[in-house]
Amino acid sequence: MGNRIVSIGGGNMGSAIIGGLLAQGYNKDLISIVEPNAETRTKLTQELGVDVEPKISSLKKADVVLLAVKPQIMQSVVEQLAPLINRRRPLFISIAAGVTTTQLASWISQEVPIVRVMPNTPSLVGRGAAALFATANVSRVERELAQTIISAVGLAEWVDKEDLLDIVTALSGSGPAYYFLIIELLEKISIELGLDAALARKLFIETAHGAALLARQSTSSPGTLREQVTSPGGTTERALKVLSDGNLEMLLRDALTAAHQRSRELAEGME
Repeated sequence: MGNRIVSIGGGNMGSAIIGGLLAQGYNKDLISIVEPNAETRTKLTQELGVDVEPKISSLKKADVVLLAVKPQIMQSVVEQLAPLINRRRPLFISIAAGVTTTQLASWISQEVPIVRVMPNTPSLVGRGAAALFATANVSRVERELAQTIISAVGLAEWVDKEDLLDIVTALSGSGPAYYFLIIELLEKISIELGLDAALARKLFIETAHGAALLARQSTSSPGTLREQVTSPGGTTERALKVLSDGNLEMLLRDALTAAHQRSRELAEGME
């Protein structure tokens, strides 16, 4: 690619995406970051080696604008950008949760292509899982460009309806926290049963990682993989019965439904 990319915001997610692109060989001279915090600017310059500026003036050179700021300040940031894009029609990629493409378009006040992305925190280690939605005026080439950029930090898949991103938020956006909670609780219980704390954490994290890899690489369904671990009358069967009797499915359904609803509420609150 030879597109000039400007990230508005140099926080964890924005810098992770830029870092991922650089790791794949993207020309650092084609990348710049706008970051108002002086300490963060210094850190980004040292770690990434790209141009880091305090103001949005660099947008005049952008083919792609990565909007990597908090949802609460997105409107004020985008409204600052609007007067600067008259001479160029950049592709906007937003990774802000709860900010819709309709809202972004109204703040920009111009007809521009917008891709909205719901990433997750494993993107920080290059293992993210993101869903993307494009407005109708995003071209095929721009879709490919957006997917390539987000793929620099993990999986990037398209959804054809924007409201599906609320479900993605509940599943993969919030999903890492569900797994961290399970790791936390099983580690705690294993320690109570007598296992060393460091060993408990190491064993279960590696178990979770291995199970995920197996599920990813296997042609079998998760249900079949579960059955393969579960011997009749064995330890796994007894543990799974406890989870089933405790109605784990209902608990997870309620959790995802609550996260889905909250995602919709946040989007409505931005209007």
